[in-house]
Amino acid sequence: MVKDKIIDLIKEAGVVGAGGAGFPTHVKAASEAEVVIANGAECEPLTHVDKELIITQAPTVLAGLKSLMESTGAKRGVVGIKGKYTQAINAMRAAIGSDPAVTVAELGNFYPAGDEQVLVYDVMGKVVPEAGLPINVGAVVQNIETLYNIGLALQGQPVTAKYITVSGDVPRPLTVKVPLGISLREVIDLAGGFRTPNPTILNGGAMMGHIVEDLDAPVTKTTKLLLVLPYEHQLSVKRRRTRKEIELHAIAACDQCYMCTDYCPRHAQGHAIQPHKLILLLASGVAVTDAQMAGALLCCECRTCNYACPVHLSPGDIALTIKRDLVKARVDNPYHRQTKPDPYRDYRRVPMNRLISRLDLARYDVPAPLTDVPVTFRRVTLNLRQHIGAACQPVVKVGDRVSMGEVVGQVPAKALGVPIHASIAGVVRQVTADAVVIEAD
Repeated sequence: MVKDKIIDLIKEAGVVGAGGAGFPTHVKAASEAEVVIANGAECEPLTHVDKELIITQAPTVLAGLKSLMESTGAKRGVVGIKGKYTQAINAMRAAIGSDPAVTVAELGNFYPAGDEQVLVYDVMGKVVPEAGLPINVGAVVQNIETLYNIGLALQGQPVTAKYITVSGDVPRPLTVKVPLGISLREVIDLAGGFRTPNPTILNGGAMMGHIVEDLDAPVTKTTKLLLVLPYEHQLSVKRRRTRKEIELHAIAACDQCYMCTDYCPRHAQGHAIQPHKLILLLASGVAVTDAQMAGALLCCECRTCNYACPVHLSPGDIALTIKRDLVKARVDNPYHRQTKPDPYRDYRRVPMNRLISRLDLARYDVPAPLTDVPVTFRRVTLNLRQHIGAACQPVVKVGDRVSMGEVVGQVPAKALGVPIHASIAGVVRQVTADAVVIEAD
């Protein structure tokens, strides 16, 4: 296929990053790169989506990877998979066969192996510059489910479903394929519901996820992991603390030991982010929007520094909130250097088993296999903003009958974004500026 055709198919199918912020994938497909890296690291503890997709859908994932290589002009494709996932590695190598352009890179079992800048250095030996992107060093990075969706897009199939792992305090941890727009509650019910009263659910996982405030909220293109925890679990307690409580605790107890900075994966790349210094500045009364705080703009929000703190402070949450304040205040980031990695970088990785133990998640560290569920979903709510960029505008009205895969929301002309497609066949029951509701016949 010619480059423009691949880009058009990816855009028309509504493909966005399936595990992060939902960046429209056709934009990456239009760039020029030396290498395309498939991110199968399964960064968050207790998530299994990418591993299960490689095991069951390796040829489609590979087709998506090769199409990105073609559109970007990349001569190399690399699939990053943790070395412990032997079944996934064997499935991908079988799909690759004798193709010399695509290889598998076996990654270590550490956190955050799936951070795209960490992955780029591990695969290419190149450091992405401060505030930069992998493309700055000739790389395009996509996660496995995104590549799978690209593979389907080449066959004319739009994004109408999502793969999600449900883990934690549930009777049957599993990974499932569900239509976009069903409720988070319905997804958790597939795992047997809650085993604990008044649970806390983290959408996105233990490290980078956020607390679900509304279980009736719909699944979107970026939903990937629902982690169910008892109300009294340490992660639940910490995530419920207010910003003021987190900051006062840090100001009172931080002894400037530097461990949070030592373990920061972006600081290990030589970037000018120092979580311990941000706490010191807060303690000194410096306004969070002061230029001295600008290093927080380099935070990748992984919260590795929370793990590293010996007195259980939350420097990662502090860096994250300062970063958001700086962005909101439109403070310019002065850091754009090309840096060199810390020579001790490889000795400061966080072993996944130790992270899981420290987070008190070891009892939940069990398989969550991809499972077919014999359930017919009768109603979906399709958010019209499921990606970075402009929200879609509805192109259907109440009473319209739609088929699965039909466009129900279209991005404005020349705006960044992708269309939204019906995830079930049925009748449009409600249309607002925010969502389209469809009920099955």
